[in-house]
Amino acid sequence: MNAVLEGVLADLAAEGDQLDSLVADLSPDAWRQATPAQGWDIATTIAHLAWTDETAVKAAVDETAWDGVVLEALGDPEGFVDAMAFKVAALDSVLLLERWRAARPILAEVLRGVPEGEKLPWFGPPMSPTSMATARFMETWAHGLDVADALGVVLAPTDRVKHVCHLGVRTRNYSFASRELPVPQGEFHVVLTSPSGEKWAWGPEDVDQSVTGSAQDFAMLVTHRVHRSDTDLVAKGEEASRWLEIAQAFAGPSGSGRQPKEGSQ
Repeated sequence: MNAVLEGVLADLAAEGDQLDSLVADLSPDAWRQATPAQGWDIATTIAHLAWTDETAVKAAVDETAWDGVVLEALGDPEGFVDAMAFKVAALDSVLLLERWRAARPILAEVLRGVPEGEKLPWFGPPMSPTSMATARFMETWAHGLDVADALGVVLAPTDRVKHVCHLGVRTRNYSFASRELPVPQGEFHVVLTSPSGEKWAWGPEDVDQSVTGSAQDFAMLVTHRVHRSDTDLVAKGEEASRWLEIAQAFAGPSGSGRQPKEGSQ
C-alpha cells in the first residue's frame, strides 16, 4: 500500500463529500447560479470536475479512449477543457450529480491500481498516481470555494489545504516559465501557518528569497481565488515577490486572476 497516495485519496474523498453536501439539495435553478469564475455556474463547475475525473480514468486504463481525447483536444488546445465542461453541464442536474458521484470512487480505485513506478499520460507531463490525486484535490478544493461563494457559504479551512500548498510550491518554476520569465535558479524558503496553527515549511532556511503567511491564503493565491493584496502573505526578495504576482498551481492559460477587494491596496 502506498501510504502517501492513500492519504491524498482520503483527503480528496473528504473534500469531494464536502462539496457534494453543498450541491446535493439544490434546485435545478440554483445549479445555474453564477460562481466567481467568469462564465461558470455551479453546474459547469461540477461538470468540469466530473469530466476531468472520468478523463483521468481513461488516461490510466483505456489507451484508445485517451488517444481520442488528445486528438479532440488538438483542435482547440486552450478551449477544449472548458468546452467539455459546458457540454457536460447541459445535463439535467440530477444526472450531472450522479455522474460526478460515480466518477470519484472509480478514479480512486484506478489510481490505487497503477503499478509502482508507472505514470499516467496527461495534457502536460505524465503524472504519478499521487500527483494526479493531488491535482484532483487542488481542483476540487478550489472549485468548492467557487460554489460556496456562489451560495453565500463560508467553508471552514482545514489542514487538507496542505496538498494545495505543496502543489503551489512545486509549480513555482512553471509559473515563471509559462509567462516566459527567467526561472529563479535558487530555492525559496516558504513557511506557512496551517489552519490548525502548525508551521509547514519548504526549502532551505539560509536563502535570500522567502514567503511567509497563512496556508489558506497561499493556497487561494496559487489557485487564483484571491488577489495578492487581500492575503497576509509576505515576500522577502525580488524574485519571491514576483512569484506571488504570478503563482499558478494549475496547468493551462493563467487568466487574469481575481481582482482586489474594494478598498485593498
